[in-house]
Amino acid sequence: MSTKLTKSIRKIIPLTRGQRKSNNALYGEARRVVFDEIVTFLNRTVLGCEAKAPDVEVGDRFISIFPDYLLPVCGELKKSRWAFTTLEVISGIDREKAIEVNYMLTSFTKLHDLILKISLPKKGPELPEVDSLASLWSSANWQERECYDLLGVKFRQHPDLRRILCPDDWEGHPLRKDYTPQEKFHGMVVNPPDKINTGDHSFCENLKKSADDPKRVIGSWKLGESDDKPEDTENQGS
Repeated sequence: MSTKLTKSIRKIIPLTRGQRKSNNALYGEARRVVFDEIVTFLNRTVLGCEAKAPDVEVGDRFISIFPDYLLPVCGELKKSRWAFTTLEVISGIDREKAIEVNYMLTSFTKLHDLILKISLPKKGPELPEVDSLASLWSSANWQERECYDLLGVKFRQHPDLRRILCPDDWEGHPLRKDYTPQEKFHGMVVNPPDKINTGDHSFCENLKKSADDPKRVIGSWKLGESDDKPEDTENQGS
């Protein structure tokens, strides 16, 4: 095996725990530098976007911007030296007071990605709005429709903004935290009692009532583990 190939493999699969730790540290520092460079670039190029890359303890680091500057920011990132030419994912979450929308941008030529985050304040029954990215990436078309359908985000200048999963005349947006399903849809009962497994719906609640220590019960199908870790963990799976 050539020395060059051996070095390449060692970069991907460190041979020792010390090498792995060192490589992770180098990767993390390099990623931090890139994020800081992108933030500086955006604030210099798109005035007013207020790009920020806060440190995170859990999950991937991201860059947040003001929603009004989403389209020009993405336009600059697409043609920048980082070459974020692909929009992979649009996801959203209801944060109660605002709808958070995340955009994962990818460069297949530079082999890196970026999460861009915006926050759209809720305004009562009025749906929050932001510019569509369909003019930059055709992949935004159906993903924005899904976000509109399930979370109630309107995308300005979208070529065909309509529901994609629910019927066009469905009431409400199912992934909103305040969403309540309508009782009937065109004469049909939406959630007929005989079709709903109510026992499963109340499983965790009943389990807490019957448990010796309710704090050990989490919101899933199994008991949570105590704060005290078992002494012998060598044979436990990851």
